[in-house]
Amino acid sequence: MATSATECESGGEGNNGYTKNGSVDLRGNPVLRSKGGRWTACSFIVGYEVFERMAYYGIATNLVLYLTRKLHEGTVVSANNVTNWAGTVWMTPILGAYVADAHLGRYWTFVISSVIYFLGMSLLTLVVSLPSLRPPSCKSLHIDCSAPGVEAPQASTFQIGIFYFALYVLAIGTGGTKPNISTMGADQFDETDLSEGKQKLSFFNWWMFSIFLGTLFANTAIVYIQDNVGWTLGYALPTLGLLVSIAVFMAGTPFYRHKVPAGSPFTRMARVLVAAARKWDAKQPDDPKDLHELDTSYYAAKGLFRIKPTPSLRVLDKAAVKNGVDTPWMLCTVTQVEETKQMIRMVPILIATVIPSTMLAQVHTLFIKQGTTLDRSMGPNFEIPPASLVAFVTISMLICIVIYDRFIVAILRRYTGDPRGISLLQRMAVGLILHIIIMMVASLIERERLRVARKHGIFDNNNTIPLTIFILLPQFALMGIADSFLEVAKIEFFYDQAPDSMKSLGASYYTSSLGLGNFLSTFILSTVSDFTGRHGRKSWILNNLNASHLDYYYAFFAVLNLINLFFFLILAKFYVYKNEALQQS
Repeated sequence: MATSATECESGGEGNNGYTKNGSVDLRGNPVLRSKGGRWTACSFIVGYEVFERMAYYGIATNLVLYLTRKLHEGTVVSANNVTNWAGTVWMTPILGAYVADAHLGRYWTFVISSVIYFLGMSLLTLVVSLPSLRPPSCKSLHIDCSAPGVEAPQASTFQIGIFYFALYVLAIGTGGTKPNISTMGADQFDETDLSEGKQKLSFFNWWMFSIFLGTLFANTAIVYIQDNVGWTLGYALPTLGLLVSIAVFMAGTPFYRHKVPAGSPFTRMARVLVAAARKWDAKQPDDPKDLHELDTSYYAAKGLFRIKPTPSLRVLDKAAVKNGVDTPWMLCTVTQVEETKQMIRMVPILIATVIPSTMLAQVHTLFIKQGTTLDRSMGPNFEIPPASLVAFVTISMLICIVIYDRFIVAILRRYTGDPRGISLLQRMAVGLILHIIIMMVASLIERERLRVARKHGIFDNNNTIPLTIFILLPQFALMGIADSFLEVAKIEFFYDQAPDSMKSLGASYYTSSLGLGNFLSTFILSTVSDFTGRHGRKSWILNNLNASHLDYYYAFFAVLNLINLFFFLILAKFYVYKNEALQQS
């Protein structure tokens, strides 16, 4: 816990009943432990997350089908456009984290970003609603676009531009909400109190549970409305859901605990790196107490804690060596050095989680496209929308999180003594192993789909393969189980291991791994498609999935995940947790 990372006392209701982790109210005054915070405040944050994720995934889940059906984009183009947009959604939190940690704090950064988010959603709903802002459908022109040689009407430059402009306004808005909502939730627990520290251990499990509760509604009800009622209502409901989520969050304002902005984390880290480089030949003192540090009263006045020197990455300690020059870019405190160490130690783990994030990109692109070729009938008058299969990711994850948090952790705790049951990196490793299994299963299922298509002489996308869409269920359900291990542990790891004054930036590491994974998915899909289609050979990924080889593509991902697993295990073996590093000092 963070208490090990600070020089503060723990537990009890001392300090006149005030929190002792630097929490303040919205006006900057100290907070009584009995007033707000804890699960009282978190109930509003969790409630927000349910409605916000319903809104976000109400757009994201079926986006690839909107691009192919309404804007008439091809398989590779639409998949890449989705992953590029999703990558942006998950990378903009770096900016939102900076603004929160350095200037506005998490609350006000979140509020301002929510307004931008809502404007983007509203514009997107308007775009899909007005006929003048989208190309005419084949049906309205009385043409059969599936006939050989017949092309669907193309969207104009303006129509494409306004649609993507709305999407990217939305992405900018999420940049200020995604890194701050989870960290603000975790901030409601004072780890210097034993009871609140224990409650915090379950926070990320239930926060993730709320995410996928909202996602479940998006992947079922919203997707069905988009497929069977219309895109206008299908986009209007997520927009309304976002408005409700913002209202729920604002209702909890009187109960929230806040952290005071500590200045730009990027500037503080840059000063350490520059100072250490400029003093590369400086002799380090034998006693770490001789390194430059400020009095504890300085940190207490800012609601922060002083951090002891640790033995890892000792080269950076040179930034705190006193040499007679005390400018900020020549002399840093031990606390600044240790904060930089903590952020740098997480970077290799961040890199190792990028490959698994590309798997999540397949769920909302190629997995769904596979479903469009299969028998979706659920009765004489009902067909299951392909995108609704994503609901099984959600269902399996919800079930797995509850079982893990309520039962498995208690069992593992008896054998390991770890309050979490197993360490965060061990939990992530389980998820990585499951990703390998998922892609192997997906490859085998795709091979069976192609076999049935050839058996019945179906060589294009115009006819339905006589194979139930539920054959894809294993790859969706397994993805949810993998997420309950990897994604929950990942967000908790980056929050837990980040220094107290850089928690939003730590959370942005989590979103960055998703963003980089989506961009990497774009690169891999384009590269593999081009490479396998050279010299007159047939590409693995074509607009016609029945002429493609997604089974090869998924097998390639299985091998890539296996290599990445070995890389991760090496990193995990040598990784020193923040608490352990301080115990060694």
